[in-house]
Amino acid sequence: MAEDNCIFCKISSGQEPTSVLEMETDEFVIFKDIKPASQHHYLAVTKTHYTSLKVLDKSHDPLVERMESGLKEFLTGKGISVQDALFGFHLPPFITVKHLHMHAIAPKSEMGFLSRLIFRPSVWFKTADDARIYLSQVDSLQ
Repeated sequence: MAEDNCIFCKISSGQEPTSVLEMETDEFVIFKDIKPASQHHYLAVTKTHYTSLKVLDKSHDPLVERMESGLKEFLTGKGISVQDALFGFHLPPFITVKHLHMHAIAPKSEMGFLSRLIFRPSVWFKTADDARIYLSQVDSLQ
């Protein structure tokens, strides 16, 4: 289900023609981040509107896995090393667009100081692995 005022819903449904989709699956699209943290910075954005990782539960673990795999496959296909890449999600209130999206940033070793702070694995940024651990614990916390 799409949200009327959500830019990522518009992009993932093809209603925002200014954004170039790099890759598309039944579940998500991949496109360039408008404020790249390194030479290569892409987002995997779900076609279903979820506000963030916080609204998901352990049943969504396969979705997170497919988003990460899709980004890795995409980067590899463009000749970009995934060995020096960062994959992850921001958590509220540290998200600028309230629509689930996974960042793929490469090379992570070339990120500037501010980007290293913004995308540092922490309570506000979960790597893909940390996101799966987080999701595995959601049902047990409720």
